[in-house]
Amino acid sequence: MSELSAEHEVELQSLLRQLLKSIKDRISGAPSVECAEEILLHLEETDKNFHNYEFVKYLRQYVESSLGAVVEEETENLARGDAQHGIGSGHDTLIHVVTRRTRESAEYEQMMQTLKNTMIVVVESLIDKFEEDQLRKEEMHREKQHGQSNSQYTDNCSDSDSSFNQSYAFIKQEQLQALAEKLDSSRPKEVRWEALQALCCAPPSDVLSCESWSSLRRNLCAALAEPDPDLSDKVLRFFAKTFSSSPLNVTREIYTSLAKSVESNFLSHKLSFPTGSAGIDINRPDISRLLKQMRLMNDFQKEVTTFWIRHPEKYMEEVIESTFSLLSLHPEHGLTSPGTEKALEPVHLLALLDIKATWFKKWMHGYYSRTVVFRLLERKYKSLIVAALQQCIHYSESCERFTNETTDLTQSVEQQNSCSVQRSVYTGKELEYAFFVHSLCVLGKVLIYTNGRKLFPIKVRKRKDPVSLTDLVVTLINIMYQHPKPPHSDTSHIDSLSPSGLVMEVLWMLCERTESAAECLYQTPVIETLVAPVIALLNGQQAKLKSPGATLTLIADALARIANTDRGLALFLYEKNLVLAHGESTSAAHVIVQFTQRLLDRELPSLSESELSHTLCGAFIFVCRQIYNTCEGLQVLRPYGLHNAVAAAWKKTSSLSERVPTPVPGASAETSHQELQSMLIWEETLLDSLLNFAVTPKGLLLLQQTGAINECVSYMFSRFTKKLQVSRCEKFGYGVMVTQVAATAPGVVALHSSGFVQALVIELWSALECGREDVRVVHPKPTPMDPIDRSCLKSFLSLVNLLSSPQSVWELLGQQPLPNKSEYTLREMPTSVPDLIDRLIAMNSDAKIHSLFNYEQSHTFGLSEFIIDSLSVERNHVLARVSAVGGPSERRLPPRALQEGANPYPWPMFSCYPLPQCYTLDTPKTNHSKQDSEISAFLASSKDTEKEESWMEICRRQYCKVMTTKPNILTGTVLADLLEKVVAHLSNSATERFFSPAPYKAEERSVKSAALPSIQQLGIHTCLRYGSYLKLLKEDAVQDLTLLLKHLQLFLSTQRANNASELTTLRDGYPGHDWLASTVFLIMAGDTDRSLRLLLNLSSLLTSAFIWPARIHASVHVPVEVAGSGIPPVYWCTAHYVEMLLKAEVPLVHSAFRMSGFTPSQMCLQWLGQCFWNYLDWPEICHYISTCVVMGPDYQVYLCVAVLKHLQPDILQRTQSQELQVFLKEEPIQGFRVSNYLEYMEGLERSYRNIILTDMKNISNPVA
Repeated sequence: MSELSAEHEVELQSLLRQLLKSIKDRISGAPSVECAEEILLHLEETDKNFHNYEFVKYLRQYVESSLGAVVEEETENLARGDAQHGIGSGHDTLIHVVTRRTRESAEYEQMMQTLKNTMIVVVESLIDKFEEDQLRKEEMHREKQHGQSNSQYTDNCSDSDSSFNQSYAFIKQEQLQALAEKLDSSRPKEVRWEALQALCCAPPSDVLSCESWSSLRRNLCAALAEPDPDLSDKVLRFFAKTFSSSPLNVTREIYTSLAKSVESNFLSHKLSFPTGSAGIDINRPDISRLLKQMRLMNDFQKEVTTFWIRHPEKYMEEVIESTFSLLSLHPEHGLTSPGTEKALEPVHLLALLDIKATWFKKWMHGYYSRTVVFRLLERKYKSLIVAALQQCIHYSESCERFTNETTDLTQSVEQQNSCSVQRSVYTGKELEYAFFVHSLCVLGKVLIYTNGRKLFPIKVRKRKDPVSLTDLVVTLINIMYQHPKPPHSDTSHIDSLSPSGLVMEVLWMLCERTESAAECLYQTPVIETLVAPVIALLNGQQAKLKSPGATLTLIADALARIANTDRGLALFLYEKNLVLAHGESTSAAHVIVQFTQRLLDRELPSLSESELSHTLCGAFIFVCRQIYNTCEGLQVLRPYGLHNAVAAAWKKTSSLSERVPTPVPGASAETSHQELQSMLIWEETLLDSLLNFAVTPKGLLLLQQTGAINECVSYMFSRFTKKLQVSRCEKFGYGVMVTQVAATAPGVVALHSSGFVQALVIELWSALECGREDVRVVHPKPTPMDPIDRSCLKSFLSLVNLLSSPQSVWELLGQQPLPNKSEYTLREMPTSVPDLIDRLIAMNSDAKIHSLFNYEQSHTFGLSEFIIDSLSVERNHVLARVSAVGGPSERRLPPRALQEGANPYPWPMFSCYPLPQCYTLDTPKTNHSKQDSEISAFLASSKDTEKEESWMEICRRQYCKVMTTKPNILTGTVLADLLEKVVAHLSNSATERFFSPAPYKAEERSVKSAALPSIQQLGIHTCLRYGSYLKLLKEDAVQDLTLLLKHLQLFLSTQRANNASELTTLRDGYPGHDWLASTVFLIMAGDTDRSLRLLLNLSSLLTSAFIWPARIHASVHVPVEVAGSGIPPVYWCTAHYVEMLLKAEVPLVHSAFRMSGFTPSQMCLQWLGQCFWNYLDWPEICHYISTCVVMGPDYQVYLCVAVLKHLQPDILQRTQSQELQVFLKEEPIQGFRVSNYLEYMEGLERSYRNIILTDMKNISNPVA
């Protein structure tokens, strides 16, 4: 094989140069020679254009011409069967054998030797030519530098030049030693420049690992300080190249060297800070050089956080400490006396480069670096924080002197920061303002962390007392007050560099963290400072604000964020630390709501008409909204009638928007359109504010009373469908609000009218029958094994939330017939709950079955054939649950899934009465004797209860004693006697009797002729089954219970208020079975006369309004408007306070409900409405009734809280698995004993009775 010709060598040089140019970026980015070699070795794997390079094509052609004959010969030999013993079968094996034999051939060895020799010659020629080119470029560069002036620093910055893209040659240790000698400051400039040029072409790793690095670094730092930009810029290029391609253990040396060099420059030059009208020119050589160096440092500061966690902490600490050492530099001549000029400091230039301290924010983001930062600040560099604090104080004090210039400063600095305008001269005031912005951003980050707040209080110049955290926040708020109105038509806009915008950012950050908010914001001086302008305006005084409208809007924003936290809300509600004009102390909540009402009524003479904007009013309504959308907040704001004021404003705005005139020719159409848009936005703001009353039960009643509930729910539905956030302060969506609204009759009617119910039904149907259209089907869907498939769980839970209260069920299903069509098309979709029941549950025809695409999944909770599958198992569970009555210890329900083993379902199928015995447990033994009962002895000893005023107190003590020691005694006859005696005593007491006793005398004929609704008949049969199981009733008790319910129906009909409501629940008496009457009937062992007497006496007590829903339903004892609302007191009073106490006493349970979109009020309605039947065992049901009667109606609230506290572990677990609603509604309350929680309930009584009982007694005027 012949040698390559000279022509081929020239061609190969050209091809190799072309290849190196194509991969120049990859090679230049390699941190070391070894890495560069790895890149070349694996180029075929990493470069998709590898086979398109001409050099690669040439090599392939050369190899083919050299070895092609050898490969063909070996292939033919193997194909003819020669040496079959050497290979196995298979194509891959054949290739391996051919390749091995080819590489062992003489031709291959000769080719490789020839190629190697030729490439050596080619590479040496390229290196020689490269050195010649470099010398030529250096000469041209020197000529160019002498012919051009220096450009601005931003155009010739160290990290924006082409040093990263220059080719470089690998360098030897001897060459580096020589370069170090050439860089000595005693050498001529040309020699040093050439040495720097060569150094920039060498790999940084080789330079930093050489033996002469220490002398090199010393000479490089000396070159940085040279006034000639040729040398300093070249050093910066080398540093920038090192930063981009070397690990932290290398770059930290470069960074610390750079920082020390900058520090020495500041100390040696002692630059003066511009004063008066003078400015600082950043094109001045000494300033430009420092700016370039500090910009490179700042870029490294912002990037180093991405990788320093992978290195030892000492490297990071060196970087941080060198930075702090530089920034803490304060040249002495600026501080000696007032007459001497002030010095320019490193922090001034850094503020120009990174005005919002992005570098510091990144350093504080991770715990790894934040710990080191705080340790160094505390031990050595606290002066940095002192200087930042001093600058903020200085700016605050000087606001009065140049506040009119602040807007100009903001705009000029912001323009430079956004690079929209290139400037070269900055005045002293602009530098001071940039330093203030930088300082404020640094302090804002320091304050949000515990170790940062530990640095306070701080002693500063010209202040006698140290500056505390509170002092600093008050100073910042005062800065916000002095800042003028932003130069925008929209006053809600905040400039990113305006003082007010910066202060608000700090306040927002502090609000987001509980600890920082508590230490910095929830302090009396801070609240006083925020509310002081509001109090001044309420008192008819002028607020000391430069722009009252804009500043008050910012104040409202800060107050809203504080009120959105539990601690801040408590401060607003209960801390009476604000003093009004007449000397009365009050809380912030009262001041805010009074100011809001004055804004709504436009009764603030101190504010001009233009300042009384809708934006300002809406901002303060939003503050009130953070208060009244909590139970405790609404309790404080309710007396002000804010809901009526907002509703009145909405009605007025709505009527005005409807009367907006049509634009006429010649009129300004744009102005008319803007006015209409502004009015519509204001109308939506008011509607949204009204809607948020619906977050709490009592708030929902207030909303219903305004008459705007339908419009509010329609507005909510429009936002709900768009998946919009409730507000900027809300953590959850509209789920809780929808559930709260759905718990009441008028609320669910409004949901139905808005289209929400239809949308929900269609969504559920689509999940069951259609599936998601955007999911690519690659295999058939598996048959669902769970009763509720996960794909439709969300829709199912939404339906559960909608139908969780009896009122919603009555309104959506009451007197609604099922379609029961003879034919259903496949495209026909249900649009209502009755339609859904007809298509999915009442599967009583082949037409319904054939209309379903996914029959097995869609008919989850419907009827099915007797086949042991998931449907029949679920069906059996539902039927057994409906038929078996009792608490957790009184009935046994079949499982909802098949079991493993030979007998997967040992439970008998239930399709007709009687219920199989296996589903009921043995009746618990009840002690009916009186001889061991202390309470019986007490009842027997008190003959004249009316004259003994302390009898009730003694009775309560005896009751508590028995409940905590022998609770099993309080059943049967003992319990009946106790209830009868207590109710008789209370109803005969003028102080205890709440409702006027209504005389009841019914003729026997009228009673017997009365007809009970079918729902009452069903309840009678259920009660008889339960009474028979408990052995409390005889077989003929049906007549007695029927007679009792007829008496009560006649009696309660005389207590009903006349109303013209269209609600289904208000048409024909109480909608449902009277479970309290049935419970009393069982307690009295089926004695009709005794039961009736007790219930009639009970009707005059306040307790009856809460434990007896049928008694207070549409009653004359509540206002006509409230009676016509269909919302019972057990919802707007009991459930309201259950939610309030849960938040304070059992916060985890409260949060779990919020996260699930479910509400405690819905469960309270169900539990209390049916007297805990099927949830508690019979003794606990009796104890619930007796506790509320003996201890007071407020114990109903405490008992519900105790139940939820008892269920806390299960609630938290079920919330995680998205089963909370189903669990609470279907599962009995396991293990709960009233006696075990009586002491806990007594503690709640001591804390909350004054509030709750007072509000319960206000039942005759609940919306006042």
